[in-house]
Amino acid sequence: MHSVVLTKGVPDFREGQVSFDEDGHLERGATPTVMNPNDEFALQAALQTKVKRGGTVSVMSMGPPGYESVLEEAMSVYADDLYLLSDREMAAADTWSTSITLSAGIEKMETEPDLVFAGFKTADGETGQTGPQTSWCLDRPIVTHVISVDIDEEAGRLRAKRLVEGDVDEIETVEAPLPAFVVTDPEFEPSYRRAEHRLRHKRLKAETKERVANYEDHLTTWSAEDLDLDPDFIGLDGSPTIVSGVDPIPKAPSEREATVVEPDDEAAMEEVVETMRPLAGGD
Repeated sequence: MHSVVLTKGVPDFREGQVSFDEDGHLERGATPTVMNPNDEFALQAALQTKVKRGGTVSVMSMGPPGYESVLEEAMSVYADDLYLLSDREMAAADTWSTSITLSAGIEKMETEPDLVFAGFKTADGETGQTGPQTSWCLDRPIVTHVISVDIDEEAGRLRAKRLVEGDVDEIETVEAPLPAFVVTDPEFEPSYRRAEHRLRHKRLKAETKERVANYEDHLTTWSAEDLDLDPDFIGLDGSPTIVSGVDPIPKAPSEREATVVEPDDEAAMEEVVETMRPLAGGD
């Protein structure tokens, strides 16, 4: 069972980590990049599949050389090997040209993956388009909003539970033939009910932790030429999206009012407790 997980580097939006220019625009070069948080659910789904069915888990990303750190972070969750699609020709891509590039990377792999996993959406773009579009490029059945997944290798099918949003939240169970594409929902939770699976999960996590120290040894980098991609269909030239305008991001106040309370100041601590009590829902 070969699984591929797609991931992307996004700005670290934690307080104090994001850099803006004087007009309020994000400065990506001055802002730390981290793995897209939603992609961890896809990694957990792929790891669960390996624990229960064996095989390998590959992680793939498209981006500049600095995205090696993103793949290193992904390997800390779990990965057997890493793939970085990196070339100046790929720069400034929208979701469509990104999907074309990713699908070419997947098709170049020595072993056709049985499953491709992707996160729900990215923290910076939030379009949720790259996964479904990559699936379309690969001509694979796709199941989205997945909260649990299981594989029947003998039948060559996957069974998944997915969230359906309507007037009320519902869960439906669907099946699809392999090879398939899975988009995990943030509600996805891996399940390891059998003792052997819990032990195997622990062992695999230990193994990937060791690999992280030398993640470069498990990294393959492919250029546009390696993937035999036409420059007219990738990067900015291959992006049909037209941005009509961008609103500056409001700057956060440089200073915030704060009251310093010493732990041994009983009166002040009582005031803190009384202030927090309604927020905590206590009596």
